[in-house]
Amino acid sequence: MRAASIQKLYDRIASGQVRGFTVPAFNLRGLVRDTARAVFRAAKRLDAGAFVFEISKGEMSYTAIRPAEFAAAVRAAAEREGWAGPVFLQGDHFQFDPKEYAADPSAETARIKALTREAIDAGFLNIDIDASTLVTLDRPTVREQQRDNFERTAELTEHIRSIRPEVSVGGEIGEVGKENSTVEEFEAFFEGYRGRWTGKPISKMSVQTGTAHGGVVNPDGSRAAVALDFEVLRTISAACRRRGLAGTVQHGASTLPDAMFGEFPKNDCVEIHLATGFQQAIFNHPRFPEELREKQARWVEEHRPPEWKAGATTAQNFEKAVKRTWGALKRDFDALPAETVDPIMGTLEEKYAAVMERLGIRGTKTLVEGL
Repeated sequence: MRAASIQKLYDRIASGQVRGFTVPAFNLRGLVRDTARAVFRAAKRLDAGAFVFEISKGEMSYTAIRPAEFAAAVRAAAEREGWAGPVFLQGDHFQFDPKEYAADPSAETARIKALTREAIDAGFLNIDIDASTLVTLDRPTVREQQRDNFERTAELTEHIRSIRPEVSVGGEIGEVGKENSTVEEFEAFFEGYRGRWTGKPISKMSVQTGTAHGGVVNPDGSRAAVALDFEVLRTISAACRRRGLAGTVQHGASTLPDAMFGEFPKNDCVEIHLATGFQQAIFNHPRFPEELREKQARWVEEHRPPEWKAGATTAQNFEKAVKRTWGALKRDFDALPAETVDPIMGTLEEKYAAVMERLGIRGTKTLVEGL
């Protein structure tokens, strides 16, 4: 496996040399080697190369997977599937904790810097900085609202460039699950950011379009329909490209209807992050052990993690909090036999291939060769 930066591809998108597809970034929360193998198999079928493996700061915490372990598992998957070419590993949502930042800005910034170094040292040559949690909407101007965001993103960009200049860096202006992003917010952020950092800038901008991480869970545990505003992606991507960036990034989209994925390339979305829908495909698979599912339910009820809400139904609490069992029950997942895991991964492979096809990355292997 050859870990690589996707920066040069995004530079080509920014300049208009290539377009017509959206890069999927797959969050792998558990069974990483097996799920990565399923991704590689799907990609080989489609001659696809423009896709990313990622894990977020929060996922590292609740899955008990650090960057080195994640990278090693993906590397093993690539070798097992005979993958030739670059592999893009990404640190997703390297997010500032607003309470920790308010208490000690320097200490919280130092923690994010330490995480970026750990990830880069493990081969993560793509890092998404998320200081959107520091946006303060009660300030008088949009620029002042975005100030902490653009200052810290600029500081982290400089830090990353000092370690590995070629790393692709992403920023974020709208916290996922909050108010939809605007072109005005992007312009205010980017002007402030460039005032602080004049070197190679970020390559993309994560925005809020109406989705939420994990989707909006109904009382019966199903996902509610989402009124996603594609105009946000299209208009801010246009603004990004005027500034030399590739475009917008969509989070919280894996539980959307399959037919909707074809709209992202049409609206100039450069990258889309996908997690919960694939997690559901594992946990809800007919071959997933019932005794393990019962153990997950007991763990959620007994431990009541942050996602657990007193006024929610049992189904809602399970669906929102079950992701935390990846780490809590890690030994149980690692002990699953091949006769259980293989059919689940077969289903995942088909799901990965379908998403890749809808996002238009068939035939993109040649675009990333040499990166």
